[in-house]
Amino acid sequence: MSVDSTNPAGKMWGGRFSEATAASVEAFSASIQYDARLYHHDIMGSKAHARMLARQGLITEAERDAILQGLTEIEAEIDRGEFVFRPELEDIHMNIEKVLTERIGPAGAKLHTARSRNDQVNLDFRLYLRDEADALDALLCETQRAFARLARKYLGVVMPGYTHLQRAQPVLLSHHLLAYVEMFGRDRDRLAGCRQRINIMPLGAAAMAGTGLPIDRESVAAELGFTAITANSMDTTGDRDFALEMLFCLNLIQLHLSRLSEELVLWSSKEFEFVQIGDRYCTGSSIMPQKKNPDIPELIRGKTGRVTGALMALLMTVKGLPLTYNRDLQEDKEQVFDALDTVKASLAITAELLDHTAFNVERLRAATSGGFMTATDLADYLVRRNMPFREAHGVVGRVVAFCQERNCELVDLTLAELQSFSALIETDVYGVLSVEGSVNSRVSAGGTGRARVEEALSRVEQLLGMTI
Repeated sequence: MSVDSTNPAGKMWGGRFSEATAASVEAFSASIQYDARLYHHDIMGSKAHARMLARQGLITEAERDAILQGLTEIEAEIDRGEFVFRPELEDIHMNIEKVLTERIGPAGAKLHTARSRNDQVNLDFRLYLRDEADALDALLCETQRAFARLARKYLGVVMPGYTHLQRAQPVLLSHHLLAYVEMFGRDRDRLAGCRQRINIMPLGAAAMAGTGLPIDRESVAAELGFTAITANSMDTTGDRDFALEMLFCLNLIQLHLSRLSEELVLWSSKEFEFVQIGDRYCTGSSIMPQKKNPDIPELIRGKTGRVTGALMALLMTVKGLPLTYNRDLQEDKEQVFDALDTVKASLAITAELLDHTAFNVERLRAATSGGFMTATDLADYLVRRNMPFREAHGVVGRVVAFCQERNCELVDLTLAELQSFSALIETDVYGVLSVEGSVNSRVSAGGTGRARVEEALSRVEQLLGMTI
């Protein structure tokens, strides 16, 4: 790469060009407005690269020290907001290298030995996403803890469980809350797997064919904390699978937040009145003074579209790209950055909101009293008396129809009325027709029985390092 500032293009890559780059091209192709956030990781990678070049005898120790000192000063200036980014230098890599070379002279021009912006940006992006994966995991963990705190606080409270948004069977509120702990636990597992595939070192692939210079990729990987190096230089420079996978992980996280948000919106309505969200996390109406709107859950639900859009955009960017690097790939980072910012903000506000959410215990309990929610328990009761389940299902269906005609619930029927449908029914049937009896009968692993939920909650609290 030429660093002759007298070349007509005025670029560090402009040695073979005879004209200056059009201003419109510079404006259209610049990425510094968003990839500036990679500066810390760009400098981290450059320092490791410089140390390796010195060890391999490709630069002197004095040149290495000048490079390291210069990069440290530039990083401090960016930290303080004093560094001036120049759009005509296109990206974070060229901005830093240009200023470094201006300050320390020819040593700065040697930093790019044996590397290309193609493998450099791949490195920076992986380093950045590795840190972001760790930050996301911490936010997911705190969100899980918020659910666990609520589950502990409301342990024993019953509520309706729903299928098709119709009351189905009574469950413990804590069981419902712990379902989200499981969702976000899968998100953490998925993110950990994604991080493993991110954590493979691409530097040394150079433009796309590797380099003929005697570099030591393994030592750079070890210094930067990578577990391995990429195996094929052509695949390396054109690879954005790791970014797509991160976006997929972000999509599922936001999807789970959106499902939660939908329930909070429903449950805080007058029709449900299951939950009260703290006033500081709601807003009012500009015209209707009585309104208390669940704007935060609605916004989280709405932001899911932009996260999904980011994934779709990058999928379409990568679709059909020939090997190896193509400038299309400049479009990768902005999508990922926006999705990361959106999901991190959504997780943080959700954990806050949950800690300022109260459940209406009486309303939840009252909602379990209708809708024949213990019908399945009556069928199970008959099964335990050796009636085939399909036959039991039909019997209970007829009992329900009988109750609907008389506008009553199962528990309101007399023993004689119940026995008119099956002689197998005895006086102990009322124990399974009660809400508490139904809930506590669900003793299968993973079920809503009180003992199972207590076991699950204790396990979650232990895994999350919570002190009770």
